[in-house]
Amino acid sequence: MASVSRVSILDYFNIVFEGENGKIESNCKACGTRIQAKRSVTSNFVTHLKVLISEAIAKMLVQDLQPASMVALRGFTELLQLLEPRYTPEPPRYLHTQLLPAYAYQAQLATRQALTSAPALSLSISLCRGFPGAPTGSNAGYLGVTCHFLSSDWQMRSALLACLPLVGGLSASRVLAEFEEVCVAHAVSGRAFRVVADPFPTETHPACRLPGFRIHGNPGEDAEEDDEEESGTEEGEGGGVVERGDWWEGGLGSRRMDCFCRSLAQCVRDGLLSSSPLLSSTLAKASSFYNYVTSAVPHDKLVGVLGRAEGGLRAAGETDWAAQLKVLRGLLDSAEFLEDLSDRADLALTGQEVALLRELADTLEPFTEAWDMVHTHKQGDCHVSISLALPCVLGLRKHLSECVCPQLPCLLLGLSQAVERRLAPILEDPLYVTATTLDPQFKLTWSSDPDWHRQVLLDEVTKHTQTYGPSTELAPQAQSPDTALAPSPVPSSTSLSRPCKLFSFIKQRPTTQVKSVEQELSGYLREEPTDEEPLHYWRRKAIDFPQLCQVAKRAFTVPAGTSAVETIFTSSGRWLRPDRGRALPKNLETLIYLKANYRLLWS
Repeated sequence: MASVSRVSILDYFNIVFEGENGKIESNCKACGTRIQAKRSVTSNFVTHLKVLISEAIAKMLVQDLQPASMVALRGFTELLQLLEPRYTPEPPRYLHTQLLPAYAYQAQLATRQALTSAPALSLSISLCRGFPGAPTGSNAGYLGVTCHFLSSDWQMRSALLACLPLVGGLSASRVLAEFEEVCVAHAVSGRAFRVVADPFPTETHPACRLPGFRIHGNPGEDAEEDDEEESGTEEGEGGGVVERGDWWEGGLGSRRMDCFCRSLAQCVRDGLLSSSPLLSSTLAKASSFYNYVTSAVPHDKLVGVLGRAEGGLRAAGETDWAAQLKVLRGLLDSAEFLEDLSDRADLALTGQEVALLRELADTLEPFTEAWDMVHTHKQGDCHVSISLALPCVLGLRKHLSECVCPQLPCLLLGLSQAVERRLAPILEDPLYVTATTLDPQFKLTWSSDPDWHRQVLLDEVTKHTQTYGPSTELAPQAQSPDTALAPSPVPSSTSLSRPCKLFSFIKQRPTTQVKSVEQELSGYLREEPTDEEPLHYWRRKAIDFPQLCQVAKRAFTVPAGTSAVETIFTSSGRWLRPDRGRALPKNLETLIYLKANYRLLWS
């Protein structure tokens, strides 16, 4: 085993200049910062290195949602001493009362500055009920408010505005009051084009999983968690009943819309709940076979067979039905090979069981494709607009109408009914029609009645251009925050009343005629569809189609997928639990806030 020797502090830096009297200038190898000091006095280098290590520890706490107290654990301190003896860890109290709040303040400043010049934005409300450490049966939770906005350089961004603990309960009035306070604090009150928020009351949204399919877990614990998810109460403040949907709908008004990503998952869950008990027992056997093979067979023999699917499942925290389905698909494709490696004949899948599971995988495959397309977490936390939602619904409808399920007719019927109940209204929604048509890869190629959908789009564009007025928020080129807000300079009366005689010999150009919305739409639809990214397209076409562009840049701020904070809520609710021996961070909301805004600070 190689020995670890103490390195010189200068080994962490690249010396770029060395002058008289031992003065040197160097760049940090880790961050590129220029440091000046004397070769004999290295305190500047040591201080910079300590700051870097402290920041790295803070990043680790945020990324893994770990309590600050872990830096005081013996194993962690011994590891630091081995890696860099000159570094002494900051006290846990300093981390959670000063360092982490300081990073949160930086994120807040950066967000407010970006939102000041944002020409278009939408908001999403995320609710986590029964957060870790809450008393059993309580209605406490967290409220997350995320802003999705278009920056002045035509880049779509998302930032968590606030993560607030709601210990007193999740009543509609309480959530609406907190939501409005967050909007006022960030100067976005009344500016949101849409607010993505699922219907109230805040009943839990159980994680959609394949029934009976348990991978690398204790089936008893999983079943217990399922029971907790299904038995969500509807108690509000003081143990009373929460306000029903009318109060919630009235508070948010016509801006509110459901999250497409969650509606899609609910369709799959409805279909699975209507399936036969035989499916659950077969999936349970398949997972037992998978668990046995992956634990008993050497890993090198499984590389290229299950490795990719297994990694996808672990990344999804074992709660993602789509990741589970990919694991199941890999298992079915390698069933014969795995049976040869296994000495448990009782766990091997029969031909009928394999056929049943293949029918399940084939039936749900388009749902998996749609999920991967719109699920924000799968896209590396990037923004996915609602322009994909309508084509997804049409594709799912077509698939279900052509699908044949001789062994799982209840599943097919349940999925079809769920799609019609939860997703079909999207096909008639003017906003979805507008967003999809203004996506240059679709336009009206999806429409079975182009004339009617064209009129829907005209009405929607006319409504929004009258509401918001002429579009002067973004020029085709990027603007700085200051120039984006500043009014355009007004020509002097002299320049208007006294035309230049010097260039009178040049033929005057005809005055550009302002196009109507209908003329813009006709010109837009005459162009062939393109795979160009929508925002790139509309930045390029802002002069040609200014009124369509005005609506497009607002419509594309509406997210189709869940926000990053919802993924964090899902994962933290499963392993940050005191009853599992895990320490609960005192400032969990700060960690969640920083984790959701990680790229804003440390991109």
